[in-house]
Amino acid sequence: MSEPHPRRAAVTGIGVVAPNGTSTETFWKSTREGISVLDRITREGCEHLPLRVAGEIRGFDPPSAIEERFLVQTDRFTHFAMAAADLALDDARLPRSDTDASPFSVGVVTAAGSGGGEFGQRELQQLWDKGSRFVGPYQSIAWFYAASTGQISIRRGFKGPCGVVASDEAGGLDALAHAARAVRRGTDVMVAGATEAPLAPYSVVCQLGYEELSTVEDPDRAYRPFTAAACGFVPAEGGAMLVVEAETSARERGAPVRATLAGHTATFTGASRWKQSREGLAEAIRGALREADCAPEEIDVVFADALGVPEADRAEALAIADALGPHGTRVPVTAPKTAIGRGYGAAPVLDVAAAVLAMEHGVIPPTPNVFDVCHDLDLVTARARAAELHTALVLSRGLMGSNSALVLRRGATDAP
Repeated sequence: MSEPHPRRAAVTGIGVVAPNGTSTETFWKSTREGISVLDRITREGCEHLPLRVAGEIRGFDPPSAIEERFLVQTDRFTHFAMAAADLALDDARLPRSDTDASPFSVGVVTAAGSGGGEFGQRELQQLWDKGSRFVGPYQSIAWFYAASTGQISIRRGFKGPCGVVASDEAGGLDALAHAARAVRRGTDVMVAGATEAPLAPYSVVCQLGYEELSTVEDPDRAYRPFTAAACGFVPAEGGAMLVVEAETSARERGAPVRATLAGHTATFTGASRWKQSREGLAEAIRGALREADCAPEEIDVVFADALGVPEADRAEALAIADALGPHGTRVPVTAPKTAIGRGYGAAPVLDVAAAVLAMEHGVIPPTPNVFDVCHDLDLVTARARAAELHTALVLSRGLMGSNSALVLRRGATDAP
């Protein structure tokens, strides 16, 4: 085994705003118990559209979490990001006094696939109905993919390296990899993750062009990956933010090291070329294992991409077998996102949050609504499975062809 990197990137804080919980605790409880919250879309203006089922966040009150001066210039996806970042920083035990004292030591990197569709739609309606003088000045920034990164850094006064990743759904994992590399290069703390808000009417209409989108009306049948009844995916809003910092400095200040980001690789195989994604995803897995100095047999659980398209599901199952060898058909696989929907760039970050919590608690969460698995996978269904977990593999693919794999190692501090 090679020597560990002197600045190994550790996860010390998790903040979640998801359809099944607007805190990390409620998210994990629902995920562990396999509670599906997929339901008919209730957002105004979506009633007549072919997309019927999604993972909506209900009960999230932006004014109670974010100051008015930031609310008026940001979209719903950035509201989620700012709230999740606050939760993650609190979880990491990073007081404002510490970050205020050294603002250049803290950076932000996020991923986004859809941007601020709700804000943009509102301003375009103003333009159409009333004219250009009624379009607000924040239209120029609120819709942009980088808005969450910018607003988190401005609101919290972070002046370290900042960036945004736009690489489909896989961008969520790529953002975490960027954060890990920034830490290895010397940045003390990175706030990283992804949130999405793709359920405004304008955003939904844009998504209707995806052949992979499920338009099934029954919430229990709309998203069933790895089964003969697979009919596509349903979208979700929300996401997660993580605090990533050097393991040594985290331990010096007494912060629990929840997990380490051990290895990551990204590849590209082309839009909707699901058969070819087998090779690209397998290569991403192999690369992540190499960077983590991890043997295939060390992987204790796989959090699958789980697109819900038969050809894509088959390619993913074969990629796992190709990369992990005989272990690939024996390792437990799970896709808890079938309970909440596939939140584009936020989906794999929620999987990372679930993987960290699964390793802490020794429990593999189930894959809700999936029973008749038709691929050679040990898919955890029906109920959670107790297991000793030290290493997790998280997979993600984008509709435009990105593939990404991330290896996580369990931290030394167990959850209570």
